Amino acid sequence: MYISTHELTEETGQSDDYSLERVPRNKRNMGWLSITNITFGIATAIFYFQLGSVMALQFGAINAIISSVYAIIVAGILSTYISYLSAKSGLNVNLMSRGGGFGYIGASLTSLIYASNFIMYCALEGMILVYALNEFFPAIPMWVYILVFGTVVIPLNWFGIKQLDKLQKWSLPIFFVFLAAAIIMAFFVTSEYTGNVFTYMPEGVQVGGTALLLCIGMHHGIMGLTALIPSDYARFLKPKDMKATAAIGFIPQIFCYGIMGGLGIWFGVLLSEPNPGVYIVHLLGIGGALFTLITQLRINVTNIYSSSLSLSNFFENIANFRPGRRFWVVVSGVVAIILMLGGITENLDTALTFQGVFLLSWASVLVADAVIVKRLLKIGPAYYEARQDNLFKWNPVGVTALIVASGLGTIAALGFMGTFLASTAAFFAALLAAVLTVVIAILTKGAYYIRQENNDIPKEDHIA
Repeated sequence: MYISTHELTEETGQSDDYSLERVPRNKRNMGWLSITNITFGIATAIFYFQLGSVMALQFGAINAIISSVYAIIVAGILSTYISYLSAKSGLNVNLMSRGGGFGYIGASLTSLIYASNFIMYCALEGMILVYALNEFFPAIPMWVYILVFGTVVIPLNWFGIKQLDKLQKWSLPIFFVFLAAAIIMAFFVTSEYTGNVFTYMPEGVQVGGTALLLCIGMHHGIMGLTALIPSDYARFLKPKDMKATAAIGFIPQIFCYGIMGGLGIWFGVLLSEPNPGVYIVHLLGIGGALFTLITQLRINVTNIYSSSLSLSNFFENIANFRPGRRFWVVVSGVVAIILMLGGITENLDTALTFQGVFLLSWASVLVADAVIVKRLLKIGPAYYEARQDNLFKWNPVGVTALIVASGLGTIAALGFMGTFLASTAAFFAALLAAVLTVVIAILTKGAYYIRQENNDIPKEDHIA
């Protein structure tokens, strides 16, 4: 018998975040500003400072700027449409994947890798904070910082999306005060570079060509994440705010790649330092440590929240194990702490490259399935079915497209298909995933989308 998450949460007394089912229309009561505010937890991460600084110092400020514009456009378009699908259906990307071309076991593949992605980013962001605090208080052992700040995100996630909304609202003004202070202090710094910071080019580097492709390749490692993550929150959007999904999709991308990335370019060249954990403390002293603390807590509560939803989906699909979202909050936090203590974040380049390829391919499958397969070709149901009883375990449409595209994309990213595809591997994989999704859907005639149709899904929740 199908047991709803709502029934489970009433029995366990846990907050109802609908981690395993559709958000009912009467529970979609958050305005678009609240949704965008929560996603700002991602957009304000100091990681984007680091991304801009590293790209500018290694490949030139102009190439970094061009690449940032590209990231805003591509991630913004994907994020807008995925936010729309989520708000329309009341499902996040994990649940959309079940009826969006993967089947309920096939969707487990996406859920597990999505969860691991957030946990590793949580460890990476956590280490930026640890390094910043260690820079100012070096007498305290690194492992103490890791345990303290790896643990604190767990209670901050305890009461779900309402608590996240409040946390982000309260902390956002503080973030902007510190950000303004850092910008002001930077004006009093004497730069070693005498020209315009935003025209800086390292010796021997040209605008465009390989340097630009390498910048784009770095952006690909994170663009899939920023495109997909709004779905975890847009599912709670008020139906009357549906037209605002473009704002939910684009505003965070503009801020993280444009504002934060642009400031990272400026700070990095101005101070000849790629690590924001170092230069923010240099600019603001103990205020820099506090600034880093606020920004990293903001991003890591969203990392833990999204990983807990994905793990809930994975273990329900594979083992019918439903301990509740809070259990997975604890698991995600503990695993992130173990990764930080093990120093694994120093060797994540290959994993992040694969995840960039995987996440953009996954987003591409979902968009191609919704826009072309369901809407234009009228293949499969016009809605997302997320209940196991009504689904096949596997749907070759999404599973095959994702595995083939991600596999070839990873081979390309590792350099086996030439320099051009090495830097554009994620984009190449995304295009391939979209094409394969359509072709396989046509060949299979939509036979594996749904085992039995039901008329209990409101017409308003249909996406095609």
